[in-house]
Amino acid sequence: MAELVSLAEGVAELVHDGDAVALEGFTHLIPVAAGQEIIRQRRRDLTLIRMTPDIVYDQLIGAGCAARLVFSWGGNPGVGSLHRFRDAVENAWPRPIEIEEHSHAGMANRYVAGASGLPFAVLRGYVGTDIARHTTTVGTVTCPFTGEVLTAVAALNPDVAVIHAQRADRRGNVQMWGITGVQKEAVLAAARSLVTVEEIVDDLDPRPDAVVLPGWVVTAVAHVPRGAHPSYAQGYYDRDNDYYQSWDPISRDRESFARWLDEVTA
Repeated sequence: MAELVSLAEGVAELVHDGDAVALEGFTHLIPVAAGQEIIRQRRRDLTLIRMTPDIVYDQLIGAGCAARLVFSWGGNPGVGSLHRFRDAVENAWPRPIEIEEHSHAGMANRYVAGASGLPFAVLRGYVGTDIARHTTTVGTVTCPFTGEVLTAVAALNPDVAVIHAQRADRRGNVQMWGITGVQKEAVLAAARSLVTVEEIVDDLDPRPDAVVLPGWVVTAVAHVPRGAHPSYAQGYYDRDNDYYQSWDPISRDRESFARWLDEVTA
């Protein structure tokens, strides 16, 4: 059964320096509060994994938490670039960062392989590209039945997966609905998992198309209302578009970012 913890306790117990950490959520239910708690606890040398790193990864990179980023797309959605990410890549500020790029399909298949206990996944993507020359986790495999040469991508098995969901019960069973991405696969692929939730309830009511993670696959659950803000949580609050827009001038300048960081870590 998953342990019920505070956010600070969950990060302290589960996220360690040097870990490979996946904070997943697709436009919706992004675990922003957990990411900022990682910043406050000054974790270092992390490999950050995410299909679509947005502003929470910009914040983690700018705070010096990340040594490496494994991803398929990065940006401030609807606004523009991630300026702290760009500064790290182009100028090694506040530290150099290594990047490993994939397609969305490649990342999703890597999570599925990790969740399935398989060493790799097979897809027809990447054909005609030179990504395999630059990415050690992409290769080829020959189908034993047809002889077709296909793309193989290595499984993703993070040390810890962090996601946000609408609710959990007191036994640690987690329920989420609306637009979901690879949260389920990330949790199943990871050695440890922390789920932040909008509310903790006595019983989970049935929801159409809801994803339920049983408590025995989740390490810890933390009650963190508005833990996805400025992204949204369906049924709880809307996306805060003004926050995404305001992040652009904050992140463009090192001094303005430093002031933001001082406020978050105070």
